[in-house]
Amino acid sequence: MSRLWHWQDVITSAAGGPRGCLMRHIPSGEQAAVSTDELCAGPALGEPAEGLPLLECVPRQRSLLDEVLEGLEGNEKALPAKLHYDQRGSELFEQICSLDEYYITRTELGIMRQTAASVAEALGNDCMLIEPGSGASLKTDLLIKAMESPAAYVPVDISRDFLLESAAAIAARHDVEVLPVWADFTRRHPLPTPSGSIASRAIYFPGSTVGNFSRREAGKLLEQFVEVLAEPHPNAAGWQPDGSVVVGFDCKKDVGRMEAAYNDAEGVTAEFNYNVLDRLSRELNTDLDRERFEFRADWEEDVGAIVSRLWAKEKHSVDIAGTTVTFEAGEPIRMEESHKYTPTQFEKLAAAAGLGIEKLWTDDSRDFAMVQLRPLSC
Repeated sequence: MSRLWHWQDVITSAAGGPRGCLMRHIPSGEQAAVSTDELCAGPALGEPAEGLPLLECVPRQRSLLDEVLEGLEGNEKALPAKLHYDQRGSELFEQICSLDEYYITRTELGIMRQTAASVAEALGNDCMLIEPGSGASLKTDLLIKAMESPAAYVPVDISRDFLLESAAAIAARHDVEVLPVWADFTRRHPLPTPSGSIASRAIYFPGSTVGNFSRREAGKLLEQFVEVLAEPHPNAAGWQPDGSVVVGFDCKKDVGRMEAAYNDAEGVTAEFNYNVLDRLSRELNTDLDRERFEFRADWEEDVGAIVSRLWAKEKHSVDIAGTTVTFEAGEPIRMEESHKYTPTQFEKLAAAAGLGIEKLWTDDSRDFAMVQLRPLSC
């Protein structure tokens, strides 16, 4: 589990990528959204105003109903993990990060506190730092602070309000050009052009977010990162097309410890999952009754992941916008996967995507790891 998207609004990705982007300067405090039709109209530059420039590249969206029915009518019932992150879900996730059993957040933060200078040195000067699934986290603060002369910071997120909040927070704390991009980072999108020259790009992907993707999906995402690094840049004096990808991942360890992190004694992670049913009942005007389900997260060796599920306690049917969905007694809804890797496994995953491990940082217990990856072709 990690923050895959900060899901303040019901926004889901379409099958196709963005059809056009707009560049705007966003006045401080603006919250109004731009329509999908406008976003797909083609590139344009907004009138200058005080605030940060925002590159808008949101693809056409599928409806919440379509995604939910697709997941619940399949052979194995499942719901998109991103549905966890409404306002209540985001608050619950913050609580999860502070639980005794959930070691991931504090372990990675400890690594970054000790190694930020080393990571910054590995990225080099005049580096354009891109963060997919951005956040105004302390880890990002530590890295930017340690970078001697970053060319720009480019946060990418599909939640517009959260993106603007986190980008403004980074801009207020650091002397760096901040160029936010409103987009689905799992799909290719244009990048903004910094005002100054850049020597290289680096993609910063912390928080074990890579673990939210299946092995196949994670491999495709890393391949996409390679393409981003190789793309020429108009202001690139002394351009280094290899660049870097810095990824954090949770290491495979004792099964009891891994399962405890997702089956906490206080039941916060269970509530995090029940909240999805509450949300769907409210937003789709249906009766997905949490009392009819039981939460459990299990390690599955063949998948290489902790798999979180809600199990139906009894047979029952639910009407969702005129479609009847039947749950058999003991039938699960697959809610989320949290993949774990050994360093060797992750090295193989990266190599298949065309990336090699340049550096590896970990804690003394080897519970969590961060790696610097570079394209193998360079």
